[in-house]
Amino acid sequence: MERLFGIIQQSARAVRAFKLRTFFCLASVSLGIAAITIIVGATEGAYAKAFEIVDMFGPDALLVFSGGDEARAIGMRQKSLTLSDVDAVRESFPAASLVIPMTTVPNAAVAYREKKSQTLIIGSSSDYSRSWSWPVSQGSDFSEDDVRGLRNRALVGQYVVSELFGAEDPVGKYMFIKGIPVEVVGVLSERGTSPGGANLDDRVVMPYTTVMRKIQNETTYIAAMRVRIGDQKNLDMHAEELRLFLRERHRIGPAEPDDFRIISPKEIIKFLVALTGSLVVFLGITGVISLVVAGFVLANLFLLSVRERTSEIGIRRATGARRSDILVQFLAEALLLTTTGGILGLIIGIVSGELLEPIMKFRLIFSWKAFVAGMMLSWIVGVTFGLQPARRAANLKPIDAIRGAAA
Repeated sequence: MERLFGIIQQSARAVRAFKLRTFFCLASVSLGIAAITIIVGATEGAYAKAFEIVDMFGPDALLVFSGGDEARAIGMRQKSLTLSDVDAVRESFPAASLVIPMTTVPNAAVAYREKKSQTLIIGSSSDYSRSWSWPVSQGSDFSEDDVRGLRNRALVGQYVVSELFGAEDPVGKYMFIKGIPVEVVGVLSERGTSPGGANLDDRVVMPYTTVMRKIQNETTYIAAMRVRIGDQKNLDMHAEELRLFLRERHRIGPAEPDDFRIISPKEIIKFLVALTGSLVVFLGITGVISLVVAGFVLANLFLLSVRERTSEIGIRRATGARRSDILVQFLAEALLLTTTGGILGLIIGIVSGELLEPIMKFRLIFSWKAFVAGMMLSWIVGVTFGLQPARRAANLKPIDAIRGAAA
């Protein structure tokens, strides 16, 4: 044990003595480990974000959009869902606990006194906040009587409150939407941003009858319907049943594509996993290349170090050092360098992750997995690329080493 401790001390002294070699080894290893650390943190963060979004979306919910994938791909606006579709789904699907229509008016002009803004107007039923599990933090929901009576009442998001009302209590105040006076009856709680970066709090929710008749001049078509399913375990089965039901209602032939699109929690997870996958592939390739380069740098610098330290090796062998002692010393130097590089890489990865968060739109989560992955990879690089120089040093014969150094 004492012999091993002495060898490790010699390794530490050698690492401090060859400063330029140490710097290049640390730099190459730390960059590779930093990339791997970001990969692990991004993967953990993306999965956490996926389940957070699913929880916000509703693990028992389906969202049906008007217009099929083909129409969206070529930029066509296709109206296909109707208010009668909503009624038919309510009547035909006992598993559906809530079915609400939704219609939208993007970038609508809103004003309160001298303040003006543009926001998203959503027309829906009085169950909007309940269907999205989105509590009203001030005031109350508009009622079903408001829907039937085409009344000018609204729920507003937190961003709209800050833009138009500031510190003033908006409940009971009237704002103008496209010139129409609308009473604010409630304020939605804060939601943050969507996976695409949209501000979810920048919206006004009104009775769909008011929006369709007074703003859109529409009586039939809607943008989407939201369906909450009581039987969450069989959500995929109910989604397929709903798809077939709507195809039959819209008289779509067997060879024709859907003229609507159903979004489920599984679709959201697939999207985020695909998004994360592309990031992992990019950073993974970068990290592997960096680690391979780091390994070659380490191997070449250690081979050079063997030549420079031939005299030292010869003297040590001549004074009783075994081949295994020399082998262990060089491997210890390699492991010491790669361990230090691994720790630096983890620190760089965590700091870089903090800087990348605004770009990635989700929080990177650094757990023990990132630490273990980083350290294991750094040790693999140290042993793999340090073994050959260590063997070469250990195989030097004492007399040859001394003669070579003297020459």
